[in-house]
Amino acid sequence: MIDTGYTIPKPLIGEQNRRVETELKSDYESLGEQLARRDILIDEIVRSAERFEVAIPSWGVGTGGTRFARFPGPGEPRNIYEKLVDCATIHQLTRSAPRVSLHIPWDKPSDMKGLRELASSLELGFDAMNSNTFQDQEDQPLSYKCGSLSHVDPSVRAQAVQHNIECISIGKTIGSKALTVWIADGGNFPGQLDFRRSLERYLSSMTEIYTVLPADWKILIEYKCFEPAFYSTVINDWGVAYLVSQRLGSKALCLVDLGHHAPNANIEKIVAHLIQFEKLGGFHFNDSKYGDDDLDSGSINPFQLFLVFQELVAASRDSQVKNFSPAYMIDQSHNITDPVESLISSVEQLQRAYVQALLVDQTALNEYRESNDALMAMRVLKDAFQTDVTPIVRKARVNRGGAHDPLAVFRVSKYREAKSKERPSIPAPPARSI
Repeated sequence: MIDTGYTIPKPLIGEQNRRVETELKSDYESLGEQLARRDILIDEIVRSAERFEVAIPSWGVGTGGTRFARFPGPGEPRNIYEKLVDCATIHQLTRSAPRVSLHIPWDKPSDMKGLRELASSLELGFDAMNSNTFQDQEDQPLSYKCGSLSHVDPSVRAQAVQHNIECISIGKTIGSKALTVWIADGGNFPGQLDFRRSLERYLSSMTEIYTVLPADWKILIEYKCFEPAFYSTVINDWGVAYLVSQRLGSKALCLVDLGHHAPNANIEKIVAHLIQFEKLGGFHFNDSKYGDDDLDSGSINPFQLFLVFQELVAASRDSQVKNFSPAYMIDQSHNITDPVESLISSVEQLQRAYVQALLVDQTALNEYRESNDALMAMRVLKDAFQTDVTPIVRKARVNRGGAHDPLAVFRVSKYREAKSKERPSIPAPPARSI
């Protein structure tokens, strides 16, 4: 068995929880009285909150960077096995992150049986596999500089297709049930690409991948409006992703990355229509100010995050909605904060937004909509959003054996200090002039 090194002792979590037990009980009872006046049973909300789960990206537990530089932090994981240990720590404290999403070839294991055994010992499973045809690897014969699945050269397309098939093969071995495909293919200049032919080549490549997809798998099509291509992107928005998913078949669905839209895009409306047309496959949660910033979830626009969850909760309660089981995953880059701390915070913010959405009075909201009372309809949403649901989120975590305040307990545990000793620092790259 692979040595996990230091892990946070369970008694420490219990000890920290007991210190605030009286405070938590008081806050919970007070909120329960408030919600009872709105005909909401707080215990039912807690039970729903306990069922909330989101996957952690394996790459998210390491320091990210920008196109200018990357500044490694102390105790960073050096391989997929150490990444799993960090992911398990997030789940141990939050009790809402039981799966990890791998990125191949970054996380290609040398011992897949050992990886699965380690994950099981850490109470982790595996979420969607992520392919990578947006970078050239050292042993890669053909370059993706000018595209991958939509490249003009059939040999490059075949290489990209084979990589995605390999990801499926690895995923089958470790217990994954989905493949997420995002490509950077696009152009920076007018005339560089034939828009229609590029998309047709992409469709042909994706059809090859789709044909080898296991019967119980999904393929998630991720779109992005720009970057690294700045004039045109082959899969640039939800409309194109939807059309591709329609062409491929019922196992092909759309993945919504919150940062992959133009500024001020109405993401919650996109989510609603993908639900409506039975093509919502899942999410990459993050936040942004300008573009694909990959900031911590809920750090910039928590109201938008709440509105997204409002659509999700409303759909889950609508008997007319079919084929609705979206996968939730975080996709962030942490170049200033401790990555584990940011992911802990993001899990908490996502659960908070979900719980707030559970408080929406859907009956009143629909009545105001039917009577064209815009102000009161918005007020219903604001009443839920402005409710401090901290006692519910903390109660749900404690009930499942997690920490009442995961970030505080993480710091008390000295986890990062322990990992700094176990994992030698990775030297920072030399500074570049701009």
